[in-house]
Amino acid sequence: MSNAAFATSGIQKSQYATLPETFFARVAPTPVAAPSLIQLNRDLARELSLSVDWLESEDGVSLLAGNAGLAEVDPIAMAYAGHQFGNWVPSLGDGRAIQIGEAVDSASARWGLQLKGAGPTPFSRRGDGRAAFGPVLREYVLSEAMIALGIPTTRALAFVATGESVRRERAEPGAILTRVARGFVRVGTFEYFAARGMADEIRALSDFVIAQRYPECADATNPYAALLDRVVEVQAELIARWMCVGFIHGVMNTDNMSIFGETIDYGPCAFLDDYQPDKVFSSIDAHGRYAYDQQPGIGLWNLTRFAETLVPLLADEQEPAIDLAKESLGRYTALFQQHYQEGLLRKVGLAERNEANLAIAFDFLDVMAAGRADFTLTFRALSSLSPGDQDAERTARSLFDAPEAFEAWAERWRVRLVDENIPDLERMAKMKRVNPQFIPRNHRIQQAIDAWVDDQDRQPFDDLLSVTARPFEEATDLADLADYAKPPQPDEVVHQTFCGT
Repeated sequence: MSNAAFATSGIQKSQYATLPETFFARVAPTPVAAPSLIQLNRDLARELSLSVDWLESEDGVSLLAGNAGLAEVDPIAMAYAGHQFGNWVPSLGDGRAIQIGEAVDSASARWGLQLKGAGPTPFSRRGDGRAAFGPVLREYVLSEAMIALGIPTTRALAFVATGESVRRERAEPGAILTRVARGFVRVGTFEYFAARGMADEIRALSDFVIAQRYPECADATNPYAALLDRVVEVQAELIARWMCVGFIHGVMNTDNMSIFGETIDYGPCAFLDDYQPDKVFSSIDAHGRYAYDQQPGIGLWNLTRFAETLVPLLADEQEPAIDLAKESLGRYTALFQQHYQEGLLRKVGLAERNEANLAIAFDFLDVMAAGRADFTLTFRALSSLSPGDQDAERTARSLFDAPEAFEAWAERWRVRLVDENIPDLERMAKMKRVNPQFIPRNHRIQQAIDAWVDDQDRQPFDDLLSVTARPFEEATDLADLADYAKPPQPDEVVHQTFCGT
């Protein structure tokens, strides 16, 4: 690949690679046998000022597969540590992901580009560094669905089949995901240097994060305290947004929490079907540490580990530094509650954040849990309820094992709606903008994986991308795909999800 050809791609070298070499290992992806482009996210490529034509060319696919163009991009694997299920692991790092450069969008924001499944790195810990077709398809669908739901996330730029098999429980076709993010720095990145007493590196990393993502902190009286405040804020809002769509991350280790406030690392994650607050999907979460209702608390636990790494930067003396850290962490719960409560009130169509409205909203969750109501469809059905609409009433009732409890709650809810005096059509339209009809349901993702891997049928994948790209549209507007809004039949229920490694 010539320099001139690569120059047309729009890809630039990573600024992270300009940091000291203690931050990463320079490592090239391992070439694959027969790369083929399965999916290119053309809209995202254009947003990032990347050349769609070049990415779809032979040269572009070679780069996305890790086969060529590497001399132009200075590829690196990042070092980090982390707490995994609460247990300290001093050295982790990118074991199967290699950052190949950056893109700069029209607003001059920089976005990191990373090949996931590109082969072993010095951090692979005896792993093969590869990714199977199924987990790559899964992350492509989930991350793009999340952005359509309005939730900050890493993005999927490209999906490449490698033409090789990888060995997991059985031989599976291999694939590589090109992942895009504002940055790949994690809480565990800071922990890596803090555990080694490397204060200069923590300062350099903090300065990098401020310059890359939070430039307003540079002008603060205490830039590092301001950085901690911003990370607390973005994580509180992110987790509140997860909760409002029924998303379970599944593995909220500190090495899976982005400093940039984006959802990262779609391993054993899933969306709720019927509402069970203590629901766990992850096959490796035996004790429910990362259950749906535990996520807000784990967010604070992870942020506390982050704050500990910044203590040497917050003040010259340890005691005032710890006080600053505690002050910042002390804001998390109120911030989370504000975002979550406001989001929940929007979902039930109530505007004012007061005690009476919050009681109605949280009581609805209790009724849903007792009635084993589908999380997504129940809120969507509520969005269509108006006085005298018996069809909508029957639809909502049918979602509950115990509809009498729902009816009693609905009477109270209607009283609150009258008190707020919001016209029904206006209220319903607002509710439908926050209560999706379509989510990437676990059984549909598995069906798409099975169809492609077993039968070389990509149609379920394409259909799933189509509906989750427009989550708030009515099923009638996507009549041919209306079944994608339905929850699983008993024999379709996915009880466990698995890590992609």
